[in-house]
Amino acid sequence: MSNESDATDAGAVDDAGRPPAGRHQEAGRHQEDGDHETAVAPTGFELGTDGPKVVLAGLDGSDSSWRATAYAAGLARRQGAVLAVAYVQPILGAATALAGAAVEETTQEIADELLAALREAEERVREVWRVEWRFLTMRGDPYTGLAKLADELRADAVVVGVSEQAGHKVIGSVAVRLVKAGRWPVTVVP
Repeated sequence: MSNESDATDAGAVDDAGRPPAGRHQEAGRHQEDGDHETAVAPTGFELGTDGPKVVLAGLDGSDSSWRATAYAAGLARRQGAVLAVAYVQPILGAATALAGAAVEETTQEIADELLAALREAEERVREVWRVEWRFLTMRGDPYTGLAKLADELRADAVVVGVSEQAGHKVIGSVAVRLVKAGRWPVTVVP
């Protein structure tokens, strides 16, 4: 059956306002005599309704996170979405707490270096293509930080690199935790 005839038949009703016997409502529910239920649109925010508006990429300076950011940039460009690149500055354990300000200064230096590298990459490809992007950084646990940003930005997609740490293969990585959360489409780039 063609789309045109489907569209015409979808609104067909008998004299009592019911679809003809054996027909389905637009919502796909089977309509029985005397059983009348109206299809209702979902309420609230819906991811991916009109294509992605925000693609969030996690960047920590590792090779896989750079590949993930490049992948996310291409996705954002093709979809006309905003690319949000996030670096979550890790809070280190008690053993390094004595270093205090030095550790915080180091993680801020990393954030500054990542931002400079992103600007340099943008400059190199400016003549070829553009993508609207922003760099976000915060302190905390990488999973919690990315999840919070994804929720705040209403990200339609989250893109992260595969963990390069051996222990994460056993106890779980940020990527695995994001996928298990099941709140956004997550792409893990090798």
